[in-house]
Formats: sequence, structure tokens, C-alpha cells
Amino acid sequence: MLNPLSMVASLTQVDLDTSPVRTHALVVGPPEAPPLLLIHGNVSSSTFFQDLMLRLGSQFRVVAPDLRGFGSSASAPVDGSLGVQEFAQDLQTVLDSGLLGIGRPVHLLGWSMGAGVAIQYLISHPERVASLILESPMSPYGFGGTRDAQGTPCWPDFAGSGGGAANPELVRRLAAGDRGDDSELAPRRILRSMYLNPQNQLPAEWEEALLSSMLATVIGEDNYPGESVPSGNWPFVAPGHRGVLNALSPKYCNLSALGNLSPGPDILWIRGSEDQIVSDTSLSDIGYLGQLGAVPGWPGVEIFPPQPMVAQTRAVLERYRESGAVVEERVLAGCGHSPHLERPKEFAEMLREFLLERV
Repeated sequence: MLNPLSMVASLTQVDLDTSPVRTHALVVGPPEAPPLLLIHGNVSSSTFFQDLMLRLGSQFRVVAPDLRGFGSSASAPVDGSLGVQEFAQDLQTVLDSGLLGIGRPVHLLGWSMGAGVAIQYLISHPERVASLILESPMSPYGFGGTRDAQGTPCWPDFAGSGGGAANPELVRRLAAGDRGDDSELAPRRILRSMYLNPQNQLPAEWEEALLSSMLATVIGEDNYPGESVPSGNWPFVAPGHRGVLNALSPKYCNLSALGNLSPGPDILWIRGSEDQIVSDTSLSDIGYLGQLGAVPGWPGVEIFPPQPMVAQTRAVLERYRESGAVVEERVLAGCGHSPHLERPKEFAEMLREFLLERV
């Protein structure tokens, strides 16, 4: 692991006066090198990519923006009813800035929620994408409330997804800037046990930097987690229209059109074997938590099973592969949700090998 205290001096920080929101980004690498855009996940920022950027910066022009409402970018309301399209449009403004060159296709890496944003961008602008790396990607059918590999909703109103699916204690602690470790729902504990495999802990300096990044998330109904509406269906909340988790609800977020792209760029899918956020038994999924007894009143596996997130991604990527595109899947044993942090050297070498074959 590289020294986090020296990273800010090694990376260029820029603020782009983009419309409709000012975007902060980290930049490294020669302007003429192959372009790589990194897209962070939920409740995080470009800070999570600093180590990876320095490992790749000698051979690639790497840019990592903070999405609206995260990190050091300005806050702007998220229209959840548009799915992740607003985040993808923000990427377009970054690319139009010229930081990665004008007019040349870029390599995209999306992590977690950022992978969904990257997929949306590819669907909208296939000619602009040279290759796609999906790290621990959210399901193409959004987060929460679906029952099978085809993304069938458990309820017609998509109850169990959206802003109301967030744990209110975690939201409260994020809003309060909590840096403690007195609860399993403290952001520090979430970083240690959910973002990472608990066996793969980070140096203290890194943990503090990443925790600060998490606490910079804008909290509220227009941002994270978003609003919710009552439902007559378990767990009795359904998605509203505003905020990040509504943008990830399958009511508004369906990226399965990826499977219909032909031809499409090559895809590398990387995930950890011990991921507890994106998996078929996710500890962030209402259905699985209900099955465990952590959410009262669960109506049973026939009505509201755990969301098969990995199976959903695999089904869409199999259709994509059938069109003639290359899809590689790599599973890193012992890794959790953040392989680029848990196995940084191996992860960077895997990316380097994949990208250099495609430049």
C-alpha cells in the first residue's frame, strides 16, 4: 500500500466548472497516454482510488471525478426517477472538459454504484467507450426488491428498494460526522466490515482518509439516501422520486439493455469472493436481512427472496457475450467489496494487463 499522506501532492486536483454542478476530480499521468476514467461507488469518492491512480499513472492518463453530492464536488439534487442517468451525464461533462483528451474513446472503470453509472454511459454512448471494467458492480436491475435473474420485482410498487431501504442509524451517523467505532452501524465499522473483508484491514492513515471521504457525502432527501413513500407491501416502504437510493431502485434503474449492445467493447468483471454488499446473500439487501430475521415481518422466500445480484449480472453479461464481445470474469479469493484496496498490487496488474492489450 502506498503512503496516503504523500498522495495529494502526487496527484493533480482540479475543479471543473461544469453544468449543472461543479465537479472535483483527481488527475494523474501524461496527457497523451491511454485515457482511463474511474467512477467511485456510493458513500465514497475519488479518494478511494488514489492508490490505484498512482500505480497506473506512469502508463495511463487517469481521471477520477467525485460524483454530485460526494467528496469535494458540489451538491446537486438527484432525480431518482431518472435512474443513474444524471450521474452518467455528469461523466459526459468531465469528458467534454478535455482532461482525457477530446474525441478519443476512453476506458471506463466503475466500482459498485459507479459500475452502474459506467454501464449507463456505455449504453448511451457506446462509441465513446474503449473498454469497460466492472469492479464489484451493482446489479443491472438496481438494488433491492427483485427476485430472479431476470429482475422480476417482488412487488408491483418495488417496495423494499429506494431511500427507505437505508438503515436510519447509519444515515444519522453519517450526517453527524461520526468517527467512532462504538456500533456496527458506525461508518468506521461499515468501512472495516462491509467495504472490506474484515480480515483485510488498511493502515490507520488510509482508514482515516477513507472515513473522511464517506463523511463528506451530502445527506438528505435530495441526495443520500433519498426520500421514500409508504407501502402496503413488506417492508412497508417504496421508492420516492428524489435521491441516490431511488436512482438505484429497480423501479427506475434497469441497465439490462447492456446485453443487447452489438458490437460492444470488451468487459472485465472483477469481484471479491467475500463481498457482503453485492452478492446473492447481501447484508445490504432487505430480502436477505429479512431471511436472517434482522427485519421483522419477512413474508418468506416465495414472496420476497434475497436479490440474486451476481446471478443477475452474469445473466446480462452472458447475453452481451453472445453478441460476440469479450467478457472476462475474475474472482479474487478472500476479497470483499473493494479489491482495489484489499489487493492493490494484484488489482493494478490485472487492469494493466487488460488495458494494454486494448490500446
